[in-house]
Amino acid sequence: MTWLEAHTKAPDTAALLEHAANRIADVSRPDLKVMIRRAALLSRNSGSIVFEDDMEEALRDLAGEAGKTRNDLIRFIVREWMEKNTYLPVHVLDEDGDVVGNA
Repeated sequence: MTWLEAHTKAPDTAALLEHAANRIADVSRPDLKVMIRRAALLSRNSGSIVFEDDMEEALRDLAGEAGKTRNDLIRFIVREWMEKNTYLPVHVLDEDGDVVGNA
């Protein structure tokens, strides 16, 4: 039985990491990798916004069409809304710069 298996009665990643930090010499490298990966997943997913089913479906469809992830699409939509409502400065196009493509 590994150190991680012996100490995972409750799946509280924060408590496991704190306990491991206090006993770092007793924790194997593979167990540390597992705990750090779990912590990374939790922190990556901690900011999730949950919408109603119809909105989730629309976001999923639009994200697929745009080739973006759900979270990237939400960030894009919020940024556009904030720029249009003057909460953020609008990016000004440089008219003197080089243009790629056709008009």
